[in-house]
Amino acid sequence: MTVLAPEVSHWDLPVTHRFGVALGRHASPYHDQLLRAIRGAAARAGCDLLLADTSDSAREEAEVLRALQADRVDGVLLVPAPGDEAVVNGLVRTGVPTVLVDRVAGRNDVDQVGSENFQAMSALVEHLASRRHRRIALITGAEGTTVSEERALGYRLGLGRAGLRYHPELVASGQSTAGGAARAAAKLLDGWPSPTALVVAGEAMLIGVQWEAHRRGIRIGSELAVVGYGDMDWARTVSPGVTTMAQPISEIGRRAVQLLLARCREPERRPESVRLAPRFLHRASCGC
Repeated sequence: MTVLAPEVSHWDLPVTHRFGVALGRHASPYHDQLLRAIRGAAARAGCDLLLADTSDSAREEAEVLRALQADRVDGVLLVPAPGDEAVVNGLVRTGVPTVLVDRVAGRNDVDQVGSENFQAMSALVEHLASRRHRRIALITGAEGTTVSEERALGYRLGLGRAGLRYHPELVASGQSTAGGAARAAAKLLDGWPSPTALVVAGEAMLIGVQWEAHRRGIRIGSELAVVGYGDMDWARTVSPGVTTMAQPISEIGRRAVQLLLARCREPERRPESVRLAPRFLHRASCGC
């Protein structure tokens, strides 16, 4: 567990609240961007922040939250670690103002803000179908998470809209890791007939798909269409560039702070779930 010193200088503003921010610092390639947005929004509101690293572990997360509560923070911004929701349940039960950030949960008793998943994934599938792909496979994220479930449902929605049947053999879990995605891609590409297009439901998994395609000598874009969800820096510079749905990370961070401030002002208000639409970035990996 790593609990860091307050990150927001407040010499020019009176401190209105002291918030804890708990997330796995290295769990996502865009968490630094998310933190910058949270810091900026907090500073503008005159809020102090205490940052804590959960290592993206449910066990570490529980320890981090105990430390933040011992420091008497006024509220918590939490990127939940995969696993059970015991920590979130405890925050809700004890009435700690809490906002779940980025990784939304399938519940309505806590404020949360993240990206829209259903329509975004559907749009990726429909784009591939418009390029005459008929065997479109999906590499899903970690099993049992709301985000992975929503993106898988969005994939099925896109197939239906394109008039294509759902085939379970065209879906494999990449476990939200590069290695898992490489194994999932290998499984799908070994099938017969193999898919002509892959939809990758998370940015970290795109690396594994790229690696497996390179290992097999498959040219992405011309021999295999690949589209993804998320926009890592390298996705813009590799050849071909990766067609993705880019999440509005900075806006997610800003809205999370706004939601937490609103919860502190109105503790009895109904919990709100905010979904922000990602942006379609068209590059060459989809073959067009």
